[in-house]
Amino acid sequence: MDQPIKLKNNGQINIILHDQKARSKPIEKERETISQTEVPSKHAELRQIEEEMSALIGLDEMKKMVKEIYAWLYINKKREEQGLKASKQVLHMLFKGNPGTGKTTVARLLGKLFFHMNVLSKGHLIEAERADLVGEYIGHTAQKTRDLIKKAMGGILFVDEAYSLARGGEKDFGKEAIDTLVKHMEDKQHDFILILAGYSREMDHFLSLNPGLKSRFPVVLDFPDYTVEQLLEIGRRMVAEKEYQLSKEAEWELRNHLREITSKNQKSFSNGRYIRNIIEKTIRSQAMRLLMHESYERTELMTIHKQDLDFDL
Repeated sequence: MDQPIKLKNNGQINIILHDQKARSKPIEKERETISQTEVPSKHAELRQIEEEMSALIGLDEMKKMVKEIYAWLYINKKREEQGLKASKQVLHMLFKGNPGTGKTTVARLLGKLFFHMNVLSKGHLIEAERADLVGEYIGHTAQKTRDLIKKAMGGILFVDEAYSLARGGEKDFGKEAIDTLVKHMEDKQHDFILILAGYSREMDHFLSLNPGLKSRFPVVLDFPDYTVEQLLEIGRRMVAEKEYQLSKEAEWELRNHLREITSKNQKSFSNGRYIRNIIEKTIRSQAMRLLMHESYERTELMTIHKQDLDFDL
């Protein structure tokens, strides 16, 4: 992976989430010190978000980043109280990564944090994609985009697969959507937060088409794919929440399947969504087996066996 963290006064914050291997020892030691530092208990807003994030698998760097942004905003307020320069922070963001890596979940949690810190007046999340922004005739796109921005006022506008806005070239209405977004990012930069999300490579290409666009996003988050063990842990938690349990054979079979599917590095692989779909189909498969065998003992009702696993998605 690239450098795990860059923090510049006038540049971008680049974070790589749940990726432990890329860190050099000095940085690892420094980050460990930050993570072990206890935030005073009076910071209830941060505590609340941390409790919600603790239920998420991986995303270790994200959890540290939330503390940093909180500290950044909090100290800025303290500077203002002391008459020091404390300009408002622009928090538009880029999320880069494959589907199912937690991008929407993270956006929703950030909305809550920014609401509690009075950065956003509502903190809600508006999700959108190309079809929600791009119209069918001249002027239609700008109006659709403005309407979405209006809905997002006081919260976050999350545009997934944002690179698709640039696919049609100069004459495509997607360019009109980009221009409208950029204008409102500047005019209303403290009234809402724009998050553009999508595959890493496509997002990098998208930004290269508009050299002035990247500089407007002070926070860039990279979401690596989950490891096999992280996916397996997600599966275990999903099963436990539904009051089921995996037999040892079923767990081994699931682990082997995840190793195989992740080793193929398929672009269509959807990480957390993939494991969720497997669990849901598997529970239906187990129900059919129990029905056919009329086996309704408590242990059987709770246990998922190897033959129940359904990987045909």
